[in-house]
Amino acid sequence: MAVGLAIQSDGGQYTGKITVFVVFSCTIAATAGIIFGYDLGISGGLTSMESFLKEFFPQVYNKMKEDKMTSNYCKFDSQMLTLFTSSLYIAGLIASFFASSVTRAFGRKLSILIGGTALFAGAALGGASYNIYMLLLGRVLLGVGLGFTNQSVPLYLAEMAMSKYRGAFNIGFQIFLNIGFIMATIINYCAAKIKGGWGWRISLAVAAAPAAILTIGAFFLPETPNSLIQHGNDHEKAKKMLQRIRGVDDVQVELDDLIQASYASKSVTHPFKNLLQRKYRPQLVMSIAIPFFLQATGINVIGFYSPVLFRTIGLGESASLLFTTLISFVGLGSTIVSSLVVDKLGRRALFHLGGIQMFVTQMLIGGIMAAKLGDHGELSKGYGVLLLILICVYVVAFCLSWGPLGWVVTSEIFPLEIRSAAQSINVATSLFFTFVIAQGFLAMLCHMKSGIFFFFGGWVALMTGFVYIFLPETKNIPIEKMEKIWREHTFWKRFVPSTQDYEKSKTEVA
Repeated sequence: MAVGLAIQSDGGQYTGKITVFVVFSCTIAATAGIIFGYDLGISGGLTSMESFLKEFFPQVYNKMKEDKMTSNYCKFDSQMLTLFTSSLYIAGLIASFFASSVTRAFGRKLSILIGGTALFAGAALGGASYNIYMLLLGRVLLGVGLGFTNQSVPLYLAEMAMSKYRGAFNIGFQIFLNIGFIMATIINYCAAKIKGGWGWRISLAVAAAPAAILTIGAFFLPETPNSLIQHGNDHEKAKKMLQRIRGVDDVQVELDDLIQASYASKSVTHPFKNLLQRKYRPQLVMSIAIPFFLQATGINVIGFYSPVLFRTIGLGESASLLFTTLISFVGLGSTIVSSLVVDKLGRRALFHLGGIQMFVTQMLIGGIMAAKLGDHGELSKGYGVLLLILICVYVVAFCLSWGPLGWVVTSEIFPLEIRSAAQSINVATSLFFTFVIAQGFLAMLCHMKSGIFFFFGGWVALMTGFVYIFLPETKNIPIEKMEKIWREHTFWKRFVPSTQDYEKSKTEVA
């Protein structure tokens, strides 16, 4: 069954429709985003939840409740507390390299299945924890799951979607991430009110529900045509799958390109080593720079620690969790808007708009906290409301631009022969710097105080300039023809083969 209008092969486009089969498959795969977003929201909420702190981090709890001499910015500064958040990401970093081998050798579907299973086990163990060691082991298992799913799901979505709507489909991962974040903030808000101090168990265990959906759903997911061709010579099977997901019979042009890309892929025996070749320099740079910049936006200040941040400026536990829930709804709405306009306005326009907006708001937030908060005071109601509005504006900017596009662009620019390896570099870089910021943020907040917003604002200015100079537009370009954007780019064309050399290499491979 298909819906929508057929898109003819014109200007690099392939024939096809948006089919219910593709929408269903991509929805199941994107469920991994719910778990990722849920963890972001849960981590921040738990680190400000008094019953959780009292159970596992009593020193932080006592400092928050009784120590009147410690600076507002330093009450949550605990390496064990940040290890609770960051252990997940270092485990995910290591797992992503194993995921690359599985994805390349056995396909995207198996990686999603492994990831879902690990996520389910980690959530169950976290909810059942009775000491810090069980808690951290559960986080490690969640990290393994995220390492596999973050490596395979964006590739799956990019390969299943039509090029004209690839951005919107891939942003589905970010939309689900925002839904997961909303679920986490609401559950945290309710769990904090449960008498008896065991509500945190619910917060940790509920992640098992979307993990179960992903794990069970993975059994029924079809492999992408790219993966079917890459792992076998049954081109007829791949053609039938392509016809099913595109909703049309005339898929020969796209099939030929996939076969050609597969030949190039099979000629590569060491994809990580191959990624270092000069002709792949643009992809290598982007696989490192984009995920690094994604973390350097400072979003984890909001994502992980917004409840802690609100406690820092003098709000109570319930108010902090409630405002975090409000911000999560703002993020979801902005991400949906991004999915509607990304394939019309293009990636670069949204990067630029979001970058300018994030820079301005971070400068204003830092200025207000520097001038009005101090080490031991509280913000007035008026300035507190203004700060909340500015944080919402910042979240709107992020969720229109770097939030979804950091995943979209990196999932669509890699040729098949290095796609799995490059995506692993992308995921590993993202998780590594997520770990660094998660582990170091509370100490940075303590030492840099309001200056932390100026710190991240400077990175936002730098990354906006980077996109303007080095990132070409990728909208509406078929994923298997993406090499042309580098050959036509003012800077990158010096690294990649010319059109004539590229066509000659394709003929030699064939």
